[in-house]
Amino acid sequence: MSEQIQVVGAAILDSLEYPARMLVARRTAPEQFAGLWEFPGGKVDAGEECEAALHRELKEELGVTVRLGPELPAGEPAGWRLNHRASMRVWLAEITDGVPRPLEDHDELRWVDLSDHHAVLGLSWIPADFPIVQALLHSLRSQVLRSGTS
Repeated sequence: MSEQIQVVGAAILDSLEYPARMLVARRTAPEQFAGLWEFPGGKVDAGEECEAALHRELKEELGVTVRLGPELPAGEPAGWRLNHRASMRVWLAEITDGVPRPLEDHDELRWVDLSDHHAVLGLSWIPADFPIVQALLHSLRSQVLRSGTS
């Protein structure tokens, strides 16, 4: 049996406090995911902490530095199950330095309006990311309701 692969991803928001938009990335590789949208991020290297891996991946893939917010709860310590070999932990994040550009593994970046759930959910997401997107939208909607903001 092969070792589990830990993946990290970021739901990059325009603001951690008052999120209105999220940055999504369209993959170019591997072939089965080319043209599909995802949370930017990647694999955690051996001996690397998950948060450090996420910072490294976002710098390599998008050329940005971020401030991490809370992790999106997944129900399992390893995070959201991607397949039988990999799980992904996802953090909310906000850009603190740099302008996002598709430097590695992506051909397009897009800011999506979080209030338009049909537009967000209507993107062609990597199938394993889709339930995470749904949970994120639900979490953000609950956050807005708890804060009393409309």
